[in-house]
Amino acid sequence: MANFTTHIGAGTVQAGILATLTLAADVVAPENLVAVTLAGVLGSVLPDIDLKDSRASKMMFAGLGVFSSFVVLFAFAERLSVVELMMLWLGMLVAVRYGLHYLFHRLSVHRGVWHSLLAGVFWAAVTAIVMKYILGRHEGVAWLGAGFLFLGYLQHLILDEIYSVDVMNHRIKSSFGTALKIYDSRYRAASAAMAVAAVAAIFMTPSPKTFVDGITQRQLWAGLNKRLLPEGKWFGVFAPPQQVLLRATGAGRPADITTGTLPDRAPAAEKTNP
Repeated sequence: MANFTTHIGAGTVQAGILATLTLAADVVAPENLVAVTLAGVLGSVLPDIDLKDSRASKMMFAGLGVFSSFVVLFAFAERLSVVELMMLWLGMLVAVRYGLHYLFHRLSVHRGVWHSLLAGVFWAAVTAIVMKYILGRHEGVAWLGAGFLFLGYLQHLILDEIYSVDVMNHRIKSSFGTALKIYDSRYRAASAAMAVAAVAAIFMTPSPKTFVDGITQRQLWAGLNKRLLPEGKWFGVFAPPQQVLLRATGAGRPADITTGTLPDRAPAAEKTNP
């Protein structure tokens, strides 16, 4: 299989390309691109969460531990003393980072159900939920982040399959076929549980209507097509004088990118946890 460096590098390149196209098409505000791009990079290493000693797994549970500990801290901030809060914060951090990490890897198998498209759908739905209800982003931005993560997840599975073919030695490794799959037929119970979790997560996601309407606008794709290649010389070097004048006056170019076709944040009334 491909190593961590390969996955993180390829994931960064793919997320960067998608972010560039998204920015050029003015889909979201530039500040939202950071979150959705990071979601794409995360998706590119997320399938290796079931590999106990992988950097992806360690970083994932470390981040989850920090997040969970602060959620608990803020929840009990007004009811407990400082010492109690410190003990609760540290206890939750250790429980998630080491306890949950140990339990998860006792119950999971590498290249099992987490290495499937079904798991990718589950994580994409979770991403949409987190971005909408926890980070307070608009539902359109939440689904864009979910799309970035799923494409990163898919790229990871494809890369692992490619690395299962030894081109120089003209042979196919025994791991071929275990990375890219809809579900894991070897562990039907785990696959069934993942299917249930994915469906439950999808039911909790925000409406995708704004996202679908935003990315299917003909004007959006026409504007992106117009900006795909430079109108004059590349990078504006030795551009015709009339083109320089147009750029200086702001005429004949797309409007400055501001909020994008997808709203920046969810309305204040919608910023509540499900």
